[in-house]
Amino acid sequence: QVELVESGGGLVQAGGSLRLSCAASGSIFRLLNMGWYRQAPGKQRELVASIASGGSTNYADSVKGRFTISRDNAKNTVFLQMNGLKPEDTAVYYCNGDNILNKLKYWGQGTQVTVSS
Repeated sequence: QVELVESGGGLVQAGGSLRLSCAASGSIFRLLNMGWYRQAPGKQRELVASIASGGSTNYADSVKGRFTISRDNAKNTVFLQMNGLKPEDTAVYYCNGDNILNKLKYWGQGTQVTVSS
């Protein structure tokens, strides 16, 4: 079992920056494709950014050029650097891990990001 714990959310003004972190327990982090999802009130959860176990990345069009996902396998941690934040980025952000071997999925508890205009 893998536990994911997010941190780094908060309240920021439009144009500001936040860095989210997601720490994973256990010893299989390098086997996890990792992703950040978000869910705004009344909306479906959506993929924001992902980073594969091999390091390739993917971004939602709405955050390209503003957000950067990265991972540190030595620290079992994935990061989401968010710059140029907009009010529409306001949501609960969730960390996700997909085991590339057995396809099990893991979720964190979520961290709130609020961007004021």
